[in-house]
Amino acid sequence: MTPGPGTAAPEPWTGDGIVLRAFDWSDEADLAEVFADPEIVTWNPGPPEGALAFMRERNDWSAGTHVSWAVAAVGAGPEPAGRLLGSVSLHKIDRDQGDAEVGYWVAPWARRRGVGAAAAAAAAAYGFERLGLHRAYLFHAVENTASCAVARRAGFALEGTLRQSFRYADGRHHDEHLHARLVTDG
Repeated sequence: MTPGPGTAAPEPWTGDGIVLRAFDWSDEADLAEVFADPEIVTWNPGPPEGALAFMRERNDWSAGTHVSWAVAAVGAGPEPAGRLLGSVSLHKIDRDQGDAEVGYWVAPWARRRGVGAAAAAAAAAYGFERLGLHRAYLFHAVENTASCAVARRAGFALEGTLRQSFRYADGRHHDEHLHARLVTDG
């Protein structure tokens, strides 16, 4: 199978204490809980079609526009192996420019353990190593300080603030931080 966008299903990948894998039907209950979490709903509202539609869309890489994974436990920590801990994606993949946007969220039961940073770093590494990307970038609302900490821990340098650049679930346009990591950043 040729890795990356254009393939039918996610290619597994590993990170620091996590595994990136396809979403599995056993994740449905965890996804329902995640999409009801106030912190997730504020910054990353769940899909209106529900968990099954979310999993189908994330597991289908055939359009070539994104690579997405479930972030799962390896079993060495408090969660059993395979337990859903979060989600991470490279989307808006631009092969001509050699860049992609990283998006992520962490389940409530997995927060403050480095899961988000490990997932973002692993997704960037996949983009650099398997897709030949030069740059991975991400945005987060300035008020989302947890996401800012994740980005910094994952090696994404703060490049600036975009004023009122994205309308979140509250209907307001929020200022966002732009972070990026280059293949040469190590």
